[in-house]
Amino acid sequence: MNDYILELKDIVKTFDGVTALNGVQFQLKKGEVHALMGENGAGKSTFIKVITGVHQPDSGIMMLDGEKVSFHSTVDSQNLGIAAIYQHVTSFPDLSVTENIFMGQELKTKLGFYRWADMRKKAKEIISNLSDEIDVTKPMRSLSVAQQQLVEIAKALSRDARILIMDEPTASLTKHECEELYKIVDRLRDDGVSIILITHKFEDMYRCASRVTVFRDSEYIGSWDVDKISNAKLIQAMVGRELDQLYPKKTAVIGDVVLKVEHLSKEGYFKDVSFEARKGEILALTGLVGAGRTEVCQTIFGIMQPDSGSVYLDGQKVNIKSPIDALNHGIGLLPEDRQIQGLVYQLPIFQNVSAAVLDNFVQKGLLDNNQEMNKAIQLCEKIQLKAKNIAAPPSALSGGNQQKVVFAKLLNCDLKVLILDEPTKGIDVGAKNSIYEIMNQLATSGYTIIMVSSEMPEVLGMADRIVVMKSGRVSGEFNVKDATQERIMEAMVMKHEEPVELKKEA
Repeated sequence: MNDYILELKDIVKTFDGVTALNGVQFQLKKGEVHALMGENGAGKSTFIKVITGVHQPDSGIMMLDGEKVSFHSTVDSQNLGIAAIYQHVTSFPDLSVTENIFMGQELKTKLGFYRWADMRKKAKEIISNLSDEIDVTKPMRSLSVAQQQLVEIAKALSRDARILIMDEPTASLTKHECEELYKIVDRLRDDGVSIILITHKFEDMYRCASRVTVFRDSEYIGSWDVDKISNAKLIQAMVGRELDQLYPKKTAVIGDVVLKVEHLSKEGYFKDVSFEARKGEILALTGLVGAGRTEVCQTIFGIMQPDSGSVYLDGQKVNIKSPIDALNHGIGLLPEDRQIQGLVYQLPIFQNVSAAVLDNFVQKGLLDNNQEMNKAIQLCEKIQLKAKNIAAPPSALSGGNQQKVVFAKLLNCDLKVLILDEPTKGIDVGAKNSIYEIMNQLATSGYTIIMVSSEMPEVLGMADRIVVMKSGRVSGEFNVKDATQERIMEAMVMKHEEPVELKKEA
């Protein structure tokens, strides 16, 4: 009896002479969750497209239930019980949940009329096994990201999927939503569904998977039982070098106070927030999701207006009414969502880099594209951006390199203070190390850095000082030398005499 429901051997795939997969292999057992990890560009996406029939391999063997198979389209893979759920949900937002689930497999009468009542009933039966909060008559756009992912899972189950591929399923979810998804993964596994979990998060792997396979530079590196491989060995397998010090030490000299926030309040978001940030310092602002960290940073940057309190820059009180005011005062923000708030995907990379300072490149009333591009090339080289063509859109880049473009845009401005809201969110471990190096270089150059982060190792590894927020208030402040995970967590969850009545997330 074959232990593997799916097995691939020596898979090769090239595009215009560029090797995307070079002799990779993978084995998926029946009823297991198997994590697939690797840096962006390692070949994971191409590999999944081979499994789902989007691409046909140049050579190699694919076995399903011990029998050799070849997929010439996604229909072939779907008919044999393979389904994929992607990081960015590919649904029809204006159609109902029921319509999305049965798209392409509608139930009809003998005369060809849709059996809407039967489809709604069946959709409700499938969804109820995943969530009690989803109305199958509602349009997809009315659902949260987590709920939309559950509909995608329901769609796969409606097609009797035996193999489920989940591509970065927790990338856009809160911690609570992640936990709910983990429970559903457990349930699917217990029901006999085999799951390939593509993720860059170690917590996803440890929580869900029993085995992990690593790809690097389009090649297979190895497979291990999750409980038998260390973080250090796994990181080395992913990036091809030892990262004994994932968080590189910096030699910045910490100087005088540059930014001072004093008794800042915004009803429904945060109250009486005070802290200082110094020249050459990395100040971490941490706390649980919903603690008010992002809102404080958006207020400093002029996106939101405070009800009370003050912001001081180099000892002088400043009145920042807009992001333009903030930039003119030397304060820049790297937003949490780079795709929506940090980049313009319709513009080429070099125009994204210059977007905040276009006036600098105007000569005699005309925009000097050559000067604009030369400056962008200079900045992109400084941050070691990996891009084949700086005139290409940011969508052509990996997540880590997209984040570097946002950094380059900030460096194009004359700034003193950089507010970095979750700067390594959604990027792999190798790209994170690259972002940390950039942060250290900037701090060493004299920038004041405020880093909002939910990742405890990142906070302890990168910060000089740590400010903890809980329920809209500052609940603790630590010098990194005195900080421990236990002390920070205690500050995150401790009771407060007057918690802020926070507005509910939209």
